[in-house]
Amino acid sequence: MSGSSGGWIYKNSPIPITKKPDLNDPVLRAKLAKGMGHNYYGEPAWPNDLLYIFPVVILGTIACNVGLAVLEPSMIGEPADPFATPLEILPEWYFFPVFQILRTVPRLEILPECY
Repeated sequence: MSGSSGGWIYKNSPIPITKKPDLNDPVLRAKLAKGMGHNYYGEPAWPNDLLYIFPVVILGTIACNVGLAVLEPSMIGEPADPFATPLEILPEWYFFPVFQILRTVPRLEILPECY
């Protein structure tokens, strides 16, 4: 392979290549001995970023819920009838004959007597 410098690392590659650290380097060994490892760069996420991100996410979630409730309110006041099954709901194929019989039989008032 022309243009390669040892294995699969290409000099003019558009793909970023991660370089492995040289653990024999005395400067790097001194930093690692102090606890200054690979995650010692930048500023810590706590408390600066996380105390800013948590309220933003929570308030954003509440704002989205309130916005959806205002723009698309749920229908309030529709009477619920547990015995009137919508026509588009169908049971499994082995319940189908009994389901049709239960739909055709008028509602019986025996439920209060059973309990």
